[in-house]
Amino acid sequence: MAMNIKDIYKGLDIPADIFRDKVVKSIYAHAEETAKDVIIRENKRVDWDKKLDDFLTSPLTGFPVMLLLLGIIFWLTIAGANVPSGILSDLFFGIEDKLSALVLNAGLPAWFHGLFIQGAYRTLAWVVSVMLPPMAIFFPLFTLLEDLGYLPRVAFNLDRVFKACGTHGKQVLTMCMGFGCNAAGVISCRIIDSPREKLIAVLTNNFVPCNGRFPTLIAIAMIFMGGALVLEKSTMLATIAVIGMILIGITATLLVSLFLSKTLLRGIPSTFTLEIPPFRKPQVGKVIVRSIFDRTIFVLFRAMTVAAPAGIIIWLAANVYVGNTSILAAAAAFLDPFARAIGLDGFILMAFILGLPANEIVLPILIMAYLSTGAMVELDSIEEMGNLFLNHGWTWLTALCTMLFSLLHYPCGTTLLTIAKETKSIKWTLTAFLLPTTVAVLVCFCVAQTVRILGLV
Repeated sequence: MAMNIKDIYKGLDIPADIFRDKVVKSIYAHAEETAKDVIIRENKRVDWDKKLDDFLTSPLTGFPVMLLLLGIIFWLTIAGANVPSGILSDLFFGIEDKLSALVLNAGLPAWFHGLFIQGAYRTLAWVVSVMLPPMAIFFPLFTLLEDLGYLPRVAFNLDRVFKACGTHGKQVLTMCMGFGCNAAGVISCRIIDSPREKLIAVLTNNFVPCNGRFPTLIAIAMIFMGGALVLEKSTMLATIAVIGMILIGITATLLVSLFLSKTLLRGIPSTFTLEIPPFRKPQVGKVIVRSIFDRTIFVLFRAMTVAAPAGIIIWLAANVYVGNTSILAAAAAFLDPFARAIGLDGFILMAFILGLPANEIVLPILIMAYLSTGAMVELDSIEEMGNLFLNHGWTWLTALCTMLFSLLHYPCGTTLLTIAKETKSIKWTLTAFLLPTTVAVLVCFCVAQTVRILGLV
């Protein structure tokens, strides 16, 4: 009489998840041995899929190949987006000039021009010109890897790392999607079946920099981590600095995931049997259409709905005065002591606060505040931006803390809106805002105070 598997398990003193893994592993091993006995390979043909899998999932070669492929995608995204971003920027701001002329010639009041052209339209133009090209490059490339069958290999490689943090191996896929856009990364968390582990993935997706934060990180790295140190090696040093930020973001994802799995979201990591699919030829046409319409346009539309009203608020803050001081300047002065304690200044912190709707507009807001122009502006070169920052007291510590705060702070308005829709919970949406903000403040405070105590600045 065959013994029931539950009866066998009851007699063993091992955890349930380990027992399940052993059973599944033994079944696959037995099936493989059986297949070897009954399958005759014609002419002893080389199994290239198996050889490729052995290479891509090996502890020695799997991680370097994974980092190399992701690095190539990031490089193509950043380098390839520069030209189309510039073209879109010229197009939209050319339209702005015509709209301005139309409004002014129509005799409409200056406040109307400021609110709707310099505020709403200009913010919208910046968000579209900065977000659209990187997403249009990143999402198709990422989807091609998915269609090729490589992403399950990535999940296989990192499953043990995320499981050690009390989370799910598929979280790595959602984290990678967050590099293109955190809102898209949150949506991709649907692939995780466990509600607890899905929530951890949602709450930590923000710690990897999206394409909206890359311009800020790259610009500051070029000025302070590159050009201010060794001019002829500025590009290499800036690249190293940005890669360092990415690694810090991944580390924060793992550590906060571990914290959540031990506190707010306790539980045993769920096991899943990952059957690695065979490699297949990507359907390039379908991939491009799916990634553009299902991901790029979907995320961009949400960003636009948040950015336009935010532009109106930003213009009002810069142009409504209390006495001789604008609301923006007064708020920056109020926040300045706290901001300096974490390595920033009041204007930098206000730029991040007003930049909540979209990370792309943080630097334009900061430049506007420093120049007191009353409307968002963009300088013509990195050198001009560097001189502006240095004239307002920036040091390498200010740059480092600004980069860290940009990397770790709360999600943008689009991502928060997406989290609210995905979780259907105000509680978890607020947690998604407060948790990374607390991490950003603590990290910046510790870095700033340590550097000052050591007398390094």
